[in-house]
Amino acid sequence: MTLIFKVCGRQEWRAAALADAYAGSPDDARDGFIHFSTASQLPGTLVKHYAGRDDLLLIAVDGDALGATLKWEASRGGDLFPHLYGALPLSAVLWTKELPFDGSGHHHLPAEAGQ
Repeated sequence: MTLIFKVCGRQEWRAAALADAYAGSPDDARDGFIHFSTASQLPGTLVKHYAGRDDLLLIAVDGDALGATLKWEASRGGDLFPHLYGALPLSAVLWTKELPFDGSGHHHLPAEAGQ
């Protein structure tokens, strides 16, 4: 199994739960795919795109369950990032965890994220 992660706001995820699929964030819609990260890419993703946000969830996804709609493409520093071309079916989600935010501006990843 290929474990990948999506960071999203609680409100976005509530809407996904009602729809039984996650269509992505406004940034995802702008780019034409849903952005994911691997465990090693998560810290950089949080700093670059989510600094200061205290309303976040970490969504763990079975990348293999997404089939050919998941593409690995070069992004930050030439690193390959997982991009989903289509909605994320909630059947591919393994778990959802809060991303606590401390007063010094850091998010704390759950142990299950492999950090």
